Amino acid sequence: MSIATEPDPQSPGLHAADSHDLIRVQGARVNNLKDVSIEIPKRRLTVFTGVSGSGKSSLVFGTIAAESQRLINETYSAFVQGFMPTLARPEVDVLDGLTTAILVDQERMGSNPRSTVGTATDANAMLRILFSRLGSPHVGPPPAFSFNVPTRKASGVMSTEKGGRVEKNVVHDAVYLGGMCPRCEGMGSVTDFDLTALYDDSKSLNEGALTVPGYSMDGWFGRIFGGSGFFDMDRPISRFTKKQLDDLLYREPTKIKVEGINLTYEGLIPKIQKSMLSKDVDALQPHIRAFVDRAITFTICPDCAGTRLSKEARSSKIKGLNIADVSAMQISDLAHWVRDLTEPSVAPLLAGLQHLLDAFAEIGLGYLSLDRPSGTLSGGEAQRTKMIRHLGSSLTDVTYVFDEPTIGLHPHDIERMNQLLLQLRDKGNTVLVVEHKPETIAIADHVVDLGPGAGTGGGTVCFEGSVEGLRGSDTTTGRHLDDRAALKVSVRPSAGALEVRGGSAHNLQDVDVDIPLGVLCVITGVAGSGKSSLIHGSVAGRDGVVVVDQGAIRGSRRSNPATYTGLLEPIRKAFAKVNGVKPALFSSNSEGACPTCNGAGVIYTELGVMATVESTCEECEGKRFQASVLEYTLGGRNIAEVLAMPVTEAGDFFGDGDARTPAAHRILGRLTDVGLGYLTLGQPLTTLSGGERQRLKLATQMAEKGEVYILDEPTTGLHLADVAQLLGLLDRLIESGKSVIVIEHHQAVMAHADWIIDLGPGAGHDGGRIVFQGTPADIVAARSTLTGEHLAAYVGS
Repeated sequence: MSIATEPDPQSPGLHAADSHDLIRVQGARVNNLKDVSIEIPKRRLTVFTGVSGSGKSSLVFGTIAAESQRLINETYSAFVQGFMPTLARPEVDVLDGLTTAILVDQERMGSNPRSTVGTATDANAMLRILFSRLGSPHVGPPPAFSFNVPTRKASGVMSTEKGGRVEKNVVHDAVYLGGMCPRCEGMGSVTDFDLTALYDDSKSLNEGALTVPGYSMDGWFGRIFGGSGFFDMDRPISRFTKKQLDDLLYREPTKIKVEGINLTYEGLIPKIQKSMLSKDVDALQPHIRAFVDRAITFTICPDCAGTRLSKEARSSKIKGLNIADVSAMQISDLAHWVRDLTEPSVAPLLAGLQHLLDAFAEIGLGYLSLDRPSGTLSGGEAQRTKMIRHLGSSLTDVTYVFDEPTIGLHPHDIERMNQLLLQLRDKGNTVLVVEHKPETIAIADHVVDLGPGAGTGGGTVCFEGSVEGLRGSDTTTGRHLDDRAALKVSVRPSAGALEVRGGSAHNLQDVDVDIPLGVLCVITGVAGSGKSSLIHGSVAGRDGVVVVDQGAIRGSRRSNPATYTGLLEPIRKAFAKVNGVKPALFSSNSEGACPTCNGAGVIYTELGVMATVESTCEECEGKRFQASVLEYTLGGRNIAEVLAMPVTEAGDFFGDGDARTPAAHRILGRLTDVGLGYLTLGQPLTTLSGGERQRLKLATQMAEKGEVYILDEPTTGLHLADVAQLLGLLDRLIESGKSVIVIEHHQAVMAHADWIIDLGPGAGHDGGRIVFQGTPADIVAARSTLTGEHLAAYVGS
């Protein structure tokens, strides 16, 4: 497709004479990019647009940011590089003018249960210094206020100077070196094990008494348990002595020698705590999560009341509050508390902390608290929290790369996000943003539009230039940039209601509301106003309610859309029937797997404490199947070629002639309906965005027998042109007799609603109330809330 260019000489950086003012990309072929060549102005805000799957992320993240990271790694010494993953050079001919790239993406902030909003930023470190300096009574240095540093007592040493000579005097008072609660070890909760879920005491260990996942006596566990000598492997556990049972369950790590090999024996409970409970429970594999739910009860630690901190750390106070108290405060309130502290000796520290806390409020996260576990943040919240780190940075002339920074933001909050992006640019940085929202596209200095379609139909540059040039171009984005949905002329009547009485989850303030059924009900409000608390706390979990969120899809790195949706099963059977062989041959997780990579397509090299390195399997060249399996075909294609097909192509393939497979065709039709026609059937689920994961879940669960569907921001990652398709899908669900509840910020979805429930008026403790209920026309006419004002402006009323 020919490239439309904007000749406007005022467009910043486009005609820069100095090549140092440009990032030059020539011949980029990462993923679906088709020999893309562009020049991106430095120290400007460039927005990358295009339909989902058009190649935006492949260009920005997979090419520009990836090569910047690779080149930075090469500046380290050979010794340091040995501890880092080997990064392959992106498939591109020339990349010029790169600067250090800082990625601010939507990835959740890890599943470490010890990580909080405060520890993930500099806030906790600053508070610890503050309390070590001003707290009364004084209990020690900053680590004495950290719940991640074990509590120990030591003799403090104080240096004094006399006559020009330093003398050391031992201070006999105890100094607390860490602030971790000894009872819960800084976790805030204690665990209680149901022993009947760990073993069947009527059996011996050799008879398979242990019911803990993975604890088989056939492998190393059997050798360690049997060689320990602590108990009889053939005696039923019910006949163990008290000492033997204690060794089985609670013994601390003990060195043993089995068959001349030095090994470590450890009791079941400490081993389970380390292997299963040292990470976020939600991140565990499904069968292990089921075991944890069945066998272990979590309760708030009675010693620290869930604060994670030792008694000594909690005893030190400033203005009557300890560090746990201030960490639990809403950040906007904490900012006011800090502002009232006027101690000259820590003035620079207070100024830095004040700036950091104000940045949270500016970016729309003032409703969070510093003790909020970082793993509980949404993708949008996590991205904005990461952004906090960079707002006060002294770095200039770096490249910031953002992946849809407006995700999870109300139109009111998008204005503030735009200002922060411009603030980063004005400090002399290059800002690259992948975005769909017209409000953010509008502030760009330069726009690069990719497409024209998705997957194999994309990967080319359709437009480069100014926003006005994009608006006038004949591209999909240009044609839809000024799209504005009209308010519904008539709305559907409700067919009943889901009653919520006394809703009090999180910040909800005793909410009573009737959510209408048989209609499209949209829940609105600024970020942190209580939308998710209302729906997930009071509606989800009821009979007939299906929740379709953006959370990670449970499964291994072998999982893909074909396995997740059940599509692979009818495909395997079709291949087996045509070729007269077993279906198992056409599974890369079964008999047909490449023996070298075991069907993974890549070889994973575990480097101990270093990152795992993966490389394409040379035997199968990444196809995952044995060469003999690839000789079997269906409609002229082998199984690897079918799994490499995009959904739309596969829909045509399984819709004609002898290859027709009704079950596969139905599943592929649902995937197309939710806007995932560009995904390949074999694409690893770990590579999908939050919005793609949600739409994949929706496609799968549309076949279930739920009566009420809850969707959490389903427009995430959707191009302007695709929102209408999503609305059509929601309409079809309702017309089939379902009820649809959508938590959403997109004004097109609000305008299309039959009923709106608006929460607010603010976030955190300033929200949690129903501020409006009614039709879209009613909220526009009233203009009594932030949502009403923005929706009125959107529809031009």
